[in-house]
This record gives sequence, structure tokens and C-alpha cells, in this order.
Amino acid sequence: MSDADNTDQDDLERGRLLFAAECTFLLGAAALKQVPDDDLPEIAFAGRSNVGKSSLINALTGRKSLARTSNTPGRTQQINFFDLGSRLMIADLPGYGFAKAPKDQVDRWTRMVKSYLKGRASLRRACLLIDARHGIKKVDRGIMTMLDEAAVSYQIVLTKADKIGAGALDKLLAETAKEAATHVAAHPDVMATSSSKSHGIAELRAALATLALDSKRG
Repeated sequence: MSDADNTDQDDLERGRLLFAAECTFLLGAAALKQVPDDDLPEIAFAGRSNVGKSSLINALTGRKSLARTSNTPGRTQQINFFDLGSRLMIADLPGYGFAKAPKDQVDRWTRMVKSYLKGRASLRRACLLIDARHGIKKVDRGIMTMLDEAAVSYQIVLTKADKIGAGALDKLLAETAKEAATHVAAHPDVMATSSSKSHGIAELRAALATLALDSKRG
């Protein structure tokens, strides 16, 4: 239940080195048959529309426009895959919930994301992004239940943590960790991040680096 302030310096350095590696956009998959081979360990970023997935990926990789960002919910309409140093695959998923798109299209994205999350053998962890200003919503709980049922390990990552006060953030971290503890597939550590202020970015890099292919083998 923290933003990992106690992360070891060696772990922070491993995370820094991993995310400093070349990160290459591979493809955007509009259907499951288009997803790349699962040769690398994979992490996925999921969350409600406009929660800040693309901004967080850009912050983690230290690139301003690796993943496209937009103030328009529903901008990401496919699963975008990135190869990080031939050690880790990153998947940027379409936002769920509200999106400025026809309902049948939103339903199609939602079905594809759920099928991907349930069936991707190389998926090591899903980062479930939650806007710190709003906390966990009903639609998030539906995704959490689905991940539990599919036995997909996921970690809650609070975004836009700079938008609320320190006291409110501490309270939110405690409440979120308490709720996560009731879900069998949820990681016990809840991370708090701010893409614009770089808060929690180094710690999240360190956590995700533990899932990557060993550099000596990569």
C-alpha cells in the first residue's frame, strides 16, 4: 500500500536502464489475429478512457510522443504494441468505459481487450490505471473481477496523483489497497504516479523491470 518509497537503489537503477533502452512501436492490432508473437514477457496498460495510459507509457520510456495522447476519450482504438529493448513487450490497450465513438465500436474494443487479457500467455502483469481524482469506479470493478476470474495478475496504478493533496492521496492509497486485497489476482502494492511531475515513475519502472527478460539473455 504505497508508492514504493522504499524501493532499493539497485532496483531503481535496473528499472532506469531497462526503460532507457530503445523502445520501438511494432503495430496496432485492431483484431486478436493481428497481435505479435508472444516471444517476450508482456505488460499491458488498461484503464478507463482518458485515464492517462499513453502519458504514463511516454513518461516511463522518457519519450514525449511514443504513445499518442489525446484529451478526447477513446483516441486509442486498437492494442498498440511496443518492444522495449528486446526484453519486454508493452501493450497499450483501448480505454474502456466512455468513449466518443459509436456504441458498437466501443463494444467491439471491449470484447477484444477482454479476449486479449484472458488469452495472452506471455502477459506477466496488467497495470490497471485508476485516476486518483476519482478512485475505483464500477466499470473498474468489473474489469478487476474479470481479471480475477481469468487469473491475470494485475497491479493498480493511480494516475494524476499530483492533482490531489498529500492527505487525500494517502487516504486513497489505503482505501485502494484495502479493496485490492479482496481480489485474488491483484498485486498487493498500489503505485501512485504523476506523468507530468514524474512522481512514482522510477518506482514503477523498478517494479516492471522484475518482469523483463534478463539482460544477459536478451
